[in-house]
Amino acid sequence: MNKTVNINLAGMFFHIDEDAYQKLQRYLDAIKRSFTDSQGRAEILADIEARIAELFSERIQSDRQVVSVKQVDEVIAIMGQPEDYLVDDEIFEDEPKTHKTQRTATSKKLFRDKDNSYIAGVSSGLGHYLGIEAVWVRLLWILLTLGSGGTFIFIYILFWILVPEAVTTSEKLTMTGEAVNISNIEKKIKDGIGSVSETVKNVDYQKYGDKIKHNSKSFFDTIGDIIMFVLKLFAKFFGLILIISSAAALVAVLISSISLSSTSFFKPWWMDYPDALNMSGVPIWVGSILLFLFFGIPLFFLIYLGLKILINNLKSIGNVAKFTLIGLWIISLIGLISIGVKYASEFSQEAVVTEKFDLNVNTSDTLSIKMIASNLDRNKHFWRNDGFEIKYNENDEKIMFLKNMGLYIYSTKDSIASVQVEKEARGNDYLSAKENAQKIVYNFELKDNVLNLDNFLITDPENKYHNQLVNVKVYLPENTVVKLDDNTKSYLEYNRNNLLNHKDAGHLLIILENNAECLDCNDAVEVDIDIQNDGNGIKITNNALEIKNDSLKININGESVKANSESVKVNISEESGIEIKSNN
Repeated sequence: MNKTVNINLAGMFFHIDEDAYQKLQRYLDAIKRSFTDSQGRAEILADIEARIAELFSERIQSDRQVVSVKQVDEVIAIMGQPEDYLVDDEIFEDEPKTHKTQRTATSKKLFRDKDNSYIAGVSSGLGHYLGIEAVWVRLLWILLTLGSGGTFIFIYILFWILVPEAVTTSEKLTMTGEAVNISNIEKKIKDGIGSVSETVKNVDYQKYGDKIKHNSKSFFDTIGDIIMFVLKLFAKFFGLILIISSAAALVAVLISSISLSSTSFFKPWWMDYPDALNMSGVPIWVGSILLFLFFGIPLFFLIYLGLKILINNLKSIGNVAKFTLIGLWIISLIGLISIGVKYASEFSQEAVVTEKFDLNVNTSDTLSIKMIASNLDRNKHFWRNDGFEIKYNENDEKIMFLKNMGLYIYSTKDSIASVQVEKEARGNDYLSAKENAQKIVYNFELKDNVLNLDNFLITDPENKYHNQLVNVKVYLPENTVVKLDDNTKSYLEYNRNNLLNHKDAGHLLIILENNAECLDCNDAVEVDIDIQNDGNGIKITNNALEIKNDSLKININGESVKANSESVKVNISEESGIEIKSNN
């Protein structure tokens, strides 16, 4: 049974085997003697102890595990031997008299280099990590910032927040890819690169292997290294794309949210449209904050994921921050769902209000039907759409302007023509939907056998947008002749009960029983095909067919059929009947 000793090494507690403790103690004493007259001795020893403590913590699996002699040997192999120990053989009687320092492979980690910084040391740290001069990194930042419209300023700030600063000597050595051992720690401090902190805390060092790598590799090892390099390069590229795209989206969401939230202090013209769609009663600025949290928090985590891919030792934002952001996202999700349910309920019920008017139409004359555009419609477009606009009428009153209407033509056995105006809208129940429909304003006029229909409808913006529309149904007695203007084409609904559709616009039609006949449509198809070669071939026009070659000619038209050859002539017509003549 071996005794164990509890030690405190650089603020970290370990259980260590008694033999291992004695070896470690002799090793630390040798190091102290090596730096007796060295400048910065206290900082060097503190950094070495902190590094040894970090290596121990990497090699134990739990707090109860005991540090053994083998693990002490591994740490000594990594840290190297002080000069004083190489000649002081009597303190290690159980060890060989010659001892070579084992070299370990070191990989770089990304830190911010405040010792060579202008702002936060991000560019200097990236320069060390990429192996290029910091001036080129700074120039690249400037070009990317100008090219992205300032987006990369936000990315720079994220690097500033999430990439740790190289404070300790060990961190500065890792930043430049140098081995963290006694000689390098001593050299770094003596060269005066930076002030060494008293302890090294919470540093995520990569594990250093203790096996000496063979200088030569097999062919398959080389292929494996190449494949791994390509995969890592692809991962880094993917991380970079993830950062850039997510950051750009986050900036866009932020600007949009600020723009919406600012409407609480001033009201631009375009805010009339969100107000017309806001049926939940929630202030716009509250909804904009919920939208920012809902989209912004996932985008932030995507940016953080991209940084984790690019930077191996990226500083964690902490569990408190993570759970806080997740909680805020859940709150925003619940809030948006509540608003969405309220919005959807405003379209759950439909109601139709019908108004019918008789038309004093002279059935012996042609009835013309035209669409009339509003003076508020600057472009005078005669095209139906289901959107809306907010405009001001002649009394400078704000109105909601829609061009969502349909035109139907029906036949009736009554002797009197009529117009039925159906106003339709939606609401959270039937009564509210009916009220919204009753508030629709639509007009038409019959003058000199011309039915002028407004191609628009209006309502008060306070009624909100509830998919308001108007269907105009014109009932015409049989044998009535009607002329639809070309501008009615977009409003003629294609329906099996509708006698006319958009193809009938611009034509003169007569209304029959559940049908309509075009009076000025030409069903004939004009064909003009001429396929000839040296006078022989086929010629087709809208009135005749002619087939001709060297020995035969056939001509067919609406009046006769003629066929002529070298020996026979055939003529078939209404006047002469059938005539067949031989040339022989």
